[in-house]
Amino acid sequence: MITKMKLKKIYADFILDSRKEKTIRILVKTSKGIFKTSAPTGKSKGIFEAKDYHINLKEDIVFINKINLKEIQQILDKYFLGNIKDFKINAFLFLEGLEKFLGNKIGANSLFSLEACFLKAIAREKNKKLWEFLLGENFKLDFSLRPVGNAIGGGRHSNEKNQGKPDFQEFLFIPESSNFSECVKLNKIVYSLAKKILKAKKRNDEGAWKSSLNNEEIIKIMKKIQEVIKEKYEQEIKIGLDIAASEFYKVGNYIYKNPDRKLNKFEQLNYIFDLISKYSLFYIEDPLNEEDFSGFRELKSKIKNCLIVGDDLTVTNPKRLEKAIKMKAINAVILKPNQIGSLVEFKKAIEIAKKYKIKTIVSHRSGETKDNTIADLAVGFQCDFIKTGIYGKFRTSKLKRLIMIQKKLKKLKR
Repeated sequence: MITKMKLKKIYADFILDSRKEKTIRILVKTSKGIFKTSAPTGKSKGIFEAKDYHINLKEDIVFINKINLKEIQQILDKYFLGNIKDFKINAFLFLEGLEKFLGNKIGANSLFSLEACFLKAIAREKNKKLWEFLLGENFKLDFSLRPVGNAIGGGRHSNEKNQGKPDFQEFLFIPESSNFSECVKLNKIVYSLAKKILKAKKRNDEGAWKSSLNNEEIIKIMKKIQEVIKEKYEQEIKIGLDIAASEFYKVGNYIYKNPDRKLNKFEQLNYIFDLISKYSLFYIEDPLNEEDFSGFRELKSKIKNCLIVGDDLTVTNPKRLEKAIKMKAINAVILKPNQIGSLVEFKKAIEIAKKYKIKTIVSHRSGETKDNTIADLAVGFQCDFIKTGIYGKFRTSKLKRLIMIQKKLKKLKR
């Protein structure tokens, strides 16, 4: 296909995320249209994550708005001028060239947003949506993606004065249905059941229900909900936890507040192992401190039929992911594009995970926008799960996008 992408404008400003905090939004205009992407922001961050902004949001915006369009056009022309055999390969070669040009002058939020805009623009050159473009020509029509729904919250996302809360950060439901729309409906049902049983009135910053109960009390309620779903709706739904253990790890110990207790590494391992065994848990994210590869490995070696998921441990960084795989520390990984910034590195992390049969989970952040780019990325890279909230327009925008994509894929099957 012979083409020449004509770049007309790059513009950055800010919008407010779901926590009413400022985050970057970038617009790229080409001869084919206008393409926008905004970045979410995380509150619970791994210490090995890339920085959101080079200096701060304002400085990134100023830098981006001063980018020389002619120099970017030259990079585009290198890969999109003339007869192109493989748009997808050229797209990521262009992103590599863009990253070299930019150096380290903008942070992860800004780089992700800018690169996502260009990927959308390149997809439009092929008259495709981003997810279609990333899938390419040779892909399976099966839509096996499943949502990991955050129903009940604790930890850093549920800060409450003068009130107890679970120490674990997220209490998750994962429907077994192969129909994504059905999964979304089931998660709405469990969300309503959780409210009723908890007598919950408030939501945290991820739209999950707040509670003063402790970890195990919440898990027992989740087991009740699981039974209701099986008996009343004849559907299977799995239970998961995002423990976010680094958030309450201090000087070699895990400091719990509800109830008060201090566990060393050995005791923490036993505690998590007992919870998995006792409640048949399917998914455990960040059960140990973000530097404890050997602890992850020890837990994984004892457990069968449970996903041991790295997030703060791996931070969407291919090198840390490779280390985790080499040490046999995980069998599933969280992937957040703005955690690493570079979509080149994001793609590389997914490819590594797939090579070693590590389950892939594209994830939202606590401070979200209505941008649904991660939905396209999850489908385009044929990931196993998408982790997002169940409630609120900032979370459901991703779910609605995925339902639409599923419908489109069903039509392709006919």
